[in-house]
Formats: sequence, C-alpha cells, structure tokens
Amino acid sequence: MLGLATLVLTGCAGRQQVDDYQKSVLERLPFVYKMTVQQGNIVTAEQVAQLQPGMNKRQVRYLLGTPLLTDFFNSDRWDYVYTMQRPRKPKERRNLTVFFQDDAVVRFEGDALQTAQRAGPDQAKETLVTVPDYRERGGVITRGLEAVGLKKDK
Repeated sequence: MLGLATLVLTGCAGRQQVDDYQKSVLERLPFVYKMTVQQGNIVTAEQVAQLQPGMNKRQVRYLLGTPLLTDFFNSDRWDYVYTMQRPRKPKERRNLTVFFQDDAVVRFEGDALQTAQRAGPDQAKETLVTVPDYRERGGVITRGLEAVGLKKDK
C-alpha cells in the first residue's frame, strides 16, 4: 500500500508544467483555431510623441484614453498596459506609466516610450496603397453562359 502511494505521488510530482500559450496537445494541431487576444490600451509612437510634461489629466485622457489601472490611494499615477496573445506565440506586453503632480504631467516611463524613441519621427508617414479597378466576374452560371456565347453583353 505504501509503495502504491509513493508511486502515485512521484508520478504527480514529475509532471512538467506547460507554457501559458500551449495548454493542451490539441492546441498544437494545425487545424485547431485559436484567437488573437488584445487587451488594454494601444499606445502608439505618435501618441507618446505628443505626450509632454505639463499636460493636465484631461488632456492626457483625451490623448491616450482612459488608463487601464488607476490606484485608489495614489491618483497621481496612471498605468496604460497593453497585452497581445497571438496563437502559438509568447504573450507580448507593453506598458506606459504617467506620473502627475498638482494635476500636471511630471514624467512618464515604460517600454512604450522606448518603442516610440526607436521609431523616430519618420514613423508617422502615410502609406499610399493602390487598389486595382473592380471587374465584375459574375457567378458560375453567368461565366458558363458567356463561355458558350449565350449571355449578351450589357
């Protein structure tokens, strides 16, 4: 009896922990759909570039949106957190913390700020995309009638 209990407990202790993004064997199969999950505030490089010391809370809320985390005991600190969980990839996390004093921005820090500094001023350029002209092809029956010469052109 003691040997059986030891065997069972040893088997449970040796079990490996799985990663956050691969919880079961079925999720690794190529035909199983797994959603991309975004949570929090998306803070872009352009928004961080517009954030400046001296702005009041209302201006910051207009620029960045409502903060994800506000401390009840310390209302002079706002945390903007963004996470992205893509299928079969590790979770990405970005954060930006804005500090206030007397209702004015004193400083801000976080990895969203570092991303904006790496992007530089050329990040905000517009991208022009050309779309080919639309050509109506019609359905299978219409194309079949056109192939044998029975459909008249408009």
